[in-house]
Amino acid sequence: MDTIKIEILGTGCKKCHQLEANAKEAVANLNLTAEVLHITDPVEIAMRGVMTTPAIAVNGKVVGKGLISAAQIQPLLQN
Repeated sequence: MDTIKIEILGTGCKKCHQLEANAKEAVANLNLTAEVLHITDPVEIAMRGVMTTPAIAVNGKVVGKGLISAAQIQPLLQN
């Protein structure tokens, strides 16, 4: 199975860290192999079209914005 690349887009606030924890929980719940990265560079974040953080990208595509739960992230990882 291929490794999923998950990127948390945010400057490092509490919500960004919680979204990262939720993403890791979703990965564990689905027993997937994933690389979770935290992108904090505001220019990189803006280049992806994200103007409010946090946001989550899966394999390079922004799939969610705001603080979403592990249960909400799980379906995004199964596509």
